[in-house]
Amino acid sequence: MPRLPLFKASVCLITAGAILLLAGPACRPRVRPLPQPPPRPAPRTTQPIPPAIEPLPGYAIQVGVFASEENAVRLAEALKADGLDVRTERRESGMVKVQIGDYPTRAEAEAEGRRLLDAGRISEFFVPSVRPSRAAVPEGGRKDALRRGLVETAKSFIDFPYAWGGTSASEGFDCSGLAMTVYRLNGLDLPRSLYDQYGGGTEVSRNDVEDGDLVFFATSGGRRASHVGISIGGGMFIHAPGPGKTIRADSLLNRYFADRFVGARRYF
Repeated sequence: MPRLPLFKASVCLITAGAILLLAGPACRPRVRPLPQPPPRPAPRTTQPIPPAIEPLPGYAIQVGVFASEENAVRLAEALKADGLDVRTERRESGMVKVQIGDYPTRAEAEAEGRRLLDAGRISEFFVPSVRPSRAAVPEGGRKDALRRGLVETAKSFIDFPYAWGGTSASEGFDCSGLAMTVYRLNGLDLPRSLYDQYGGGTEVSRNDVEDGDLVFFATSGGRRASHVGISIGGGMFIHAPGPGKTIRADSLLNRYFADRFVGARRYF
């Protein structure tokens, strides 16, 4: 076999080495970088949920509750003719109430009610809240609704003056006049005189007295009923105590009234 000249062999070796050097990097195995985790989203700032805003109470002038919707509408239309904001609404008990306005304060509603009384446009009124609290007593049956109405109406007359023979907010009330007015404003036809009130209705024992029942006392001696109040629950009742005093709440457990209690009556 013929031998290559020495310098030619060197050239071949150098050329081959250069080829290997050039080809070397391309022949190495490729190392793929590890996948990077996706960037974490920036933490969200939790905004506190603002508490629900309780609407401010508003007040209306309630001028009556009617079993006949026709009578309620007739009164409402007459008052609307005077430019008043009047509405009718059917209650849980089935009665239809007539109310005037939406006043921001009880004082404003009472002042307007007294003005209408003095003008002879209405014969009685009381001032209920037209936007009760969310914590109001849950709805119940018709009798429960009627009891709540009687209690609310009686409470609305607290601090009104006592007046012998009085049956309206403008002049004041005596005890039986207060009971009659509270019942009438809730659609119940209660007799005017204390003796008729005590003689009617259904007799209720002391332990079974409920909201809205009438409670009677012998405040003039003996055992004959001479004073009446309206039970508002919790052992309390509202009444017109006497001359020089204002309508207030007292306890049936008060020694004075406990000793003079002569009975209770229920009219619904």
